[in-house]
Amino acid sequence: MSVTSGTKSESGLGETIRVVIHALLIALVIRTFLFQPFNIPSGSMKATLLVGDYLFVSKYSYGYSHYSIPFSPPLFSGRIWGSDPNRGDIVVFRLPKDDSTDYIKRVIGLPGDRIQMKDGLLYINDTPVERQRMSEYVGEDPCGSEGGGISRVKRWKETLPNGVSYETLDCADNGYMDNTNVYNVPPGHFFMMGDNRDNSTDSRFLGQVGYVPSENLIGRAQMIFFSIAEGEHAWMFWRWPWAVRWNRFFKIVR
Repeated sequence: MSVTSGTKSESGLGETIRVVIHALLIALVIRTFLFQPFNIPSGSMKATLLVGDYLFVSKYSYGYSHYSIPFSPPLFSGRIWGSDPNRGDIVVFRLPKDDSTDYIKRVIGLPGDRIQMKDGLLYINDTPVERQRMSEYVGEDPCGSEGGGISRVKRWKETLPNGVSYETLDCADNGYMDNTNVYNVPPGHFFMMGDNRDNSTDSRFLGQVGYVPSENLIGRAQMIFFSIAEGEHAWMFWRWPWAVRWNRFFKIVR
């Protein structure tokens, strides 16, 4: 009896190990080739994305580079089955100045474009982007003000030349990057900007972000699957009833 019982026990343990290994392999395939979860740690994309949002990013949208693989081993250069993002896509990419860091921004400039800010208005190829004033944004402080809390901030609706519309926030008139030189986007690169224009370190800062190579693209933001209020912790499940932003679950990212 003891021998039979031991055999069954060993068989059950072996089966459990196989199931765990198969599950890990499936998860690895999904993460590498299909979808990868990310969370939003800063307010540079407010009000489109909030601090505490958790979202899925589609890895297949723009093909694959070595950055698509866990730990980013330099197995090859360039992209496999690559395709360019569309203007207006919200993209996760590896920071060119530090390729261990992931950033998320909106694609504003395509290869060959000329991008400039004049008096807070975005120009693409010398043409101002259509912009309409909206009601003020009221919510968790998007401007990094001391003390935080709830703030009221000027909000605009921008419409890009391809018809993609989204909201931007304007924390300050005549902000630091409201007037810039012309940025000439090089071939094979993209110009990224945050929707929270006065509180976003993006391609306007050439020494910190600059133009993003196609190889550095990770994927396109698709859907928010979880969201918790700024300053809260997702693992504190006992606070979920009032800390979780239930209305943001399964929201498509645009």
